[in-house]
Amino acid sequence: MIKVGLTGGIGSGKSTICQFFRIIGIPVFEADVEAKRIINSSSIVRSKLMLNFGNDIYLSNQSLDRKKLANIVFNSAPSLEKLNAIVHPEVRKYFFEWVGKQQAPYVLHEAAILFESGFYEMMDFNILVTAPEEERILRVKTRDNISEEEVRQRIGKQWIDEEKMKFSDLVLQNDNKDLLIPQLIEFDKKIRKDG
Repeated sequence: MIKVGLTGGIGSGKSTICQFFRIIGIPVFEADVEAKRIINSSSIVRSKLMLNFGNDIYLSNQSLDRKKLANIVFNSAPSLEKLNAIVHPEVRKYFFEWVGKQQAPYVLHEAAILFESGFYEMMDFNILVTAPEEERILRVKTRDNISEEEVRQRIGKQWIDEEKMKFSDLVLQNDNKDLLIPQLIEFDKKIRKDG
């Protein structure tokens, strides 16, 4: 099974690209969505998180207090590394189980930190979505109802696009100038033909 990685900074438009691939029948694995599911459903992950970040990171209904955990990990590099070391191996394990069940020419693995986590090395192709920083900030402020400062902090925790480009097979500029769909159609044709 051909595995295509998709990444981009926060607010770059990865969700829009994922929607395109779903429409054309390509299975999409969203690492962040699966991580959230695992954080709430795995008793092993829950125990490790509470041990490292405190029992109060889970609400009374047993779901994760995402805002509280985000405040901890986005203000401390060691805490973020700890979180990733707990959650990433479980997400990777589930991804490969998921791939084995798919019936398609290829699958898409979307992850905000595909390169930072090293997971891109397990992909056959990697796509990077970029967008102007001010546009990204506006999108995330609106979507997550957070301050510009909070968005900039999150952006600061990710690699810059120029670094990610070194590992990308395709770079999509999501700046409302270049048309994305024709580029995605060409990429799909290439993978189906050459893959």
